[in-house]
Amino acid sequence: MRIENDTKYDYSDVLIRPKRSTLGSRKDVDLERGFKFRNYQGDTVDNYRHYRGIPIMASNMDGVGTLEMADKLAQQGMFTCLVKT
Repeated sequence: MRIENDTKYDYSDVLIRPKRSTLGSRKDVDLERGFKFRNYQGDTVDNYRHYRGIPIMASNMDGVGTLEMADKLAQQGMFTCLVKT
């Protein structure tokens, strides 16, 4: 049996504070982020695989992690963790 002694955080341990912004509107916010992965099967640049999208994943719960949800979220650049049935 493996015992983990490192610190774990919960939602009650994290505080999200508002911050001043120079944006004129919430429509000006860009949620897309870029990530580099060695084994990603996308575009290759500088020997790394690059992904650009919105880093939000739908849960693999019943009714959420479905192929229909994956299709809709993929159109917006998001992920879906498919439920095992």
